[in-house]
Amino acid sequence: MVDEELFYRDNSDHSISSEEEDMLVRSCSNLNVSFGYHCDSYPSFPSENDHENGISPKNIFGTNTMMGSRNGSFTCLSGAAISANFTLANTNICKGLIGEEILPELDSPNSFRKIVSSPSMSRLDSFSTSQGSPESSIFEISKNTWRSSAPTAVSSNFLTNTEVKMAGGAAGEDRVQAVCSEKNGWLICGIYDGFNGRDAADFLAVTLYDNIVYYLYLLENRIKQQNGLYNSSESYLSGVKSELTLAMRIAENEDIKFSDTFRAGVLNCLSTAVEQAENDFLCMVEQEMDDRPDLVSVGSCVLVVLLHGTDLCILNLGDSRAVLASMPYAEKSILKATQLTEIHSLENPLEYQKLISNHPNDSSVVRGNKIKGKLKVTRAFGVGYLKQKKLNDALMGILRVRDLTSPPYVYTNPHTLSHKVTDDDLFVVLGSDGLFDFFSNDEVVHLVYQFMHDNPMGDPAKYLIEQLILKAAREAALTAEELMRIPVGSRRKYHDDVTVIVITLGNGQRTMTASTSL
Repeated sequence: MVDEELFYRDNSDHSISSEEEDMLVRSCSNLNVSFGYHCDSYPSFPSENDHENGISPKNIFGTNTMMGSRNGSFTCLSGAAISANFTLANTNICKGLIGEEILPELDSPNSFRKIVSSPSMSRLDSFSTSQGSPESSIFEISKNTWRSSAPTAVSSNFLTNTEVKMAGGAAGEDRVQAVCSEKNGWLICGIYDGFNGRDAADFLAVTLYDNIVYYLYLLENRIKQQNGLYNSSESYLSGVKSELTLAMRIAENEDIKFSDTFRAGVLNCLSTAVEQAENDFLCMVEQEMDDRPDLVSVGSCVLVVLLHGTDLCILNLGDSRAVLASMPYAEKSILKATQLTEIHSLENPLEYQKLISNHPNDSSVVRGNKIKGKLKVTRAFGVGYLKQKKLNDALMGILRVRDLTSPPYVYTNPHTLSHKVTDDDLFVVLGSDGLFDFFSNDEVVHLVYQFMHDNPMGDPAKYLIEQLILKAAREAALTAEELMRIPVGSRRKYHDDVTVIVITLGNGQRTMTASTSL
């Protein structure tokens, strides 16, 4: 927690001259991803004169005037990403379907566009033969179960409705994705920070959203069965835009125990969706590793946020972060940063000790500050060679781990958290670890807060990346323009791939124009 005086002093440290600002505009013209979305139902952000006339910073973000409505989960969001790592433009996994056919239809790096259908479910279902999943393979059941027998209200209104919009794309080994339905009050965002290649992040971008929606559908069916909703009359269902929205309304109207149980069910859906994707990915890797043995080392961190109404559900694997900015009513003008995710890396003492204790007979678990000398994150998607001996054996030479005594050494059990959004909560910043290499949680929320106050129609995600580039350049004794002229690959020496999403929550009364590439 930082007092107001320190806040403004910190902010001045990030001020830039007009010349530096011009250089940043030119330097950021090669952002890989830059998109924005604002909800039409909100009034514009108050002017600076309001602050001068005695309106507190807390009141600038508004009160709970819209929070009760179904489309009041968020006011607006922006996303931006820039690459530093060199990686292949397209991957050839799943017989080339992902890189050549599906991703080009899903990617929309500079704007939101309507989703007409779910391309992955109609084409990948015949590819996967994964075993040992908590449910049958999502690919195997998708065409027969989801397309045919799932209720029309769910499949047409949530997954494939024209009201559902998606934006996202790739930056180096990172992938970012945002799917929203303002009409239904839904927002799902994902940041997939890949490593050793982008194949795992690409796979997540194609499959994880479908998985999440499918398991939410199963949860919805269980709720309706438990509460006898299958016999509900058509009049009772009229006006409901999604069957799952109906389930959420019922959960909110019941007692706390049922409501908490429902939120736990949503978190379980997120976890199961990631587990399903992991099983399918490793199955695909095993099928294709004769041609692509490097796939066994490819992995990704995972950060997923699901926002509906005042319910904020979060899942993370790895070291990407979600940071909540709030301003408690009792402590006006004091901006608070709360990290909602865990850091799953060797830098976290709890993770380090857990890893060591899980392998008591292995004296070389950590070498050179990396797990088996290979990886710093302790939990991740993919990276099969540190989880299964047979996948490690597929590698040759120095890539192979010689003493894989007791796998797995990297885990897939995620951290999940459910947060009830209150009047005090202003916005959430999602970022890959590249952002936090340069800024602390407090610095991030203060930068965004001040920017949103001074630039009500600006793009806070893009602004954070601009500030990161400026700081990285200063630390390297370069100008931002000189730094950005360094080719991708070589520039990794100065900063990582960076992906940022800023979500202004439903009590924030401001709008933001959708950003486009410069």
